[in-house]
Amino acid sequence: MLTKYLVRVPGPPWLLAVVAIFAIQLTSALSVPLIELVGPGGTAWLRLSMGALLMLALVPPPLRSLRRGDAPVLLGLGIGMGLTTVAFLAAIERIPLGTAVAIEFLGPLTVAAVRSGSLRTTVWPVLALGGVVLLTEPWHSEFDVVGVGFALLAGIGWGTYIVLLQKVGDRFTGAGVLSATLPVAAVTAGVIGWPQAAGHIDGRVLLIALGLALLAPVAQFVLELAALRRMTATAFGTLMALEPAAALILGLVILAQLPSALQYVGIMLVVVAGACAQRGGLRAPPLTTGPVPLPEPRRPTD
Repeated sequence: MLTKYLVRVPGPPWLLAVVAIFAIQLTSALSVPLIELVGPGGTAWLRLSMGALLMLALVPPPLRSLRRGDAPVLLGLGIGMGLTTVAFLAAIERIPLGTAVAIEFLGPLTVAAVRSGSLRTTVWPVLALGGVVLLTEPWHSEFDVVGVGFALLAGIGWGTYIVLLQKVGDRFTGAGVLSATLPVAAVTAGVIGWPQAAGHIDGRVLLIALGLALLAPVAQFVLELAALRRMTATAFGTLMALEPAAALILGLVILAQLPSALQYVGIMLVVVAGACAQRGGLRAPPLTTGPVPLPEPRRPTD
């Protein structure tokens, strides 16, 4: 299997995980110019299509292991992934990247709190919500209700995706699930994206989409799998809480999105909440064979 050789990536596992975080956020930041050319739907469609082709080449889907009851869940995963990607890209078209990621982060935080079975863990989504309020600053006239709404939809999609993925994740590795669902996601996004992108697709646009797909999901997948082979899922998940901070940094450097002092505080609250929720929301890993499964995705998108 090709991935058996790809995951032999040198370097400390924590560094590989951090590089994966920046790969996925760099993909989001670099998607903004493409959104201007083909719209959020078109960008989602092109990125997912390229990602599907690349992942199918790396990791064939587990077609022989499929059962009749798996098809509806896998289709649901793919459709959810496509719609969530469109919603997130529509959000970053209107609001800063760091803000959109922080809002979207509320979805998996809520799932983690509910899974823990402890009332004490509900404090983390509440803390993150407080951070999101500081980030969005709804008391200002520049508050973009539509952009925030798209980010919330993406968060709901991310949380739902995690729940659905767990239903099939106990039987399949994460890589196999990704290869099976990305084509469905691409077709779903194409329903919205084709009308937006039609007439604007040329060699340059396709090359940009291919480059973005190489960053995420391909480079992200290789780095995460290499990191997971050498660190615990708890440590990995805690590092993933840095994602909103990475989004804020790249939004500042690449998109010149300068946060206010309150927004810096808000992003810190979201990061702390994410790290604490992950440590309190674990479940016993299922008995599986084959390669180490990927973690539940931070996002079924970027």
